[in-house]
Amino acid sequence: MFRPLRILFSSTKCPPTRRCSAFVSRMRYVNRLKEDDNACAAALQNAHVLLFHRLSPLLRRTERGTLRPAALMCSDVQSVLERLGSDRSLLKESVLIGCSEQNQAQFCLDVGDLDQAAVEAVCEGQFVDMRKAFFLLVGSEAPLVAKAQALLRWHQTSGFCSATGRPTRRNQAGSQRVCSSSGIVYYPKMSPVVIVLVSDGKRCLLGRQSSFPRGMYSALAGFCDMGETLEETLSREVAEEVGLEVHSVSYSSSQHWPFPHSSVMLGCHASVSPAHTQLNVNHAELEDARWFTVEEITSALKVKTPPRRGDPPALWLPPKHAIANHLITEWMDRQRRGEGGE
Repeated sequence: MFRPLRILFSSTKCPPTRRCSAFVSRMRYVNRLKEDDNACAAALQNAHVLLFHRLSPLLRRTERGTLRPAALMCSDVQSVLERLGSDRSLLKESVLIGCSEQNQAQFCLDVGDLDQAAVEAVCEGQFVDMRKAFFLLVGSEAPLVAKAQALLRWHQTSGFCSATGRPTRRNQAGSQRVCSSSGIVYYPKMSPVVIVLVSDGKRCLLGRQSSFPRGMYSALAGFCDMGETLEETLSREVAEEVGLEVHSVSYSSSQHWPFPHSSVMLGCHASVSPAHTQLNVNHAELEDARWFTVEEITSALKVKTPPRRGDPPALWLPPKHAIANHLITEWMDRQRRGEGGE
């Protein structure tokens, strides 16, 4: 799919006594593009570009009926811009998001000033709201699109220095912005969020907010306060939301989460004493919270769509893309292996 881009690595070249892995090669290539504006500008000319319209990604339907990001060659994007009467210099606003396994650079570009329908017609695709697109894409494509949107959003909201009020300017890759007056350097940031699945050894605890789809319950989650460790945030959130004290915290995995803005979800498991499982739900935080058995979770994981209006309420869990689903599935598998006790 991607055409290889031949690169000479100069200072990022591996020592002659040790051969770089493909992963190391790609990471060093991307790092070089972040640090060298000329190399980045040259890479853009042979890159794939993901288009967005006001932060909604452009997707195309495949022959199998699935949706994929429309990765256009830079020359194709230039043609689109010219055809729709836009200045091709808009391409300079493209932001580096990575590279393919063949070391072909990948960029993203928001064309929100152009007519949406016109771009869709020319590109034979559709701009899809990110909340929908994230769960329609498969494999590594969803995280890549989420990363692209997060970087585009950051640039759109970081045009001025918070210390001086003066405009900031970006480097070619879009990996940083610098205050034109003070020289203060700004980098894209994510907010850390702890998401935890609490267990009493035989059941797991799930909660729901009023904004959730009907019947949906998920793991508890909350933003880290300044100065907190992961464990402190986790313990505080569980205490605040359901009135329980946890112990035996273990880390599971993490996920970039693009909603509502850019966060990094830190997934954990935690346990409470079977003798202290009485819930005291903080209704300012949660609409409801309940304990669920492994049988209830097993049945719920088989439900693919939320219940329709008029149907009896049914437990519906977050989709597979969500780290909450991963935590719940991990817990269920442990229960089946007889590892429920912490």
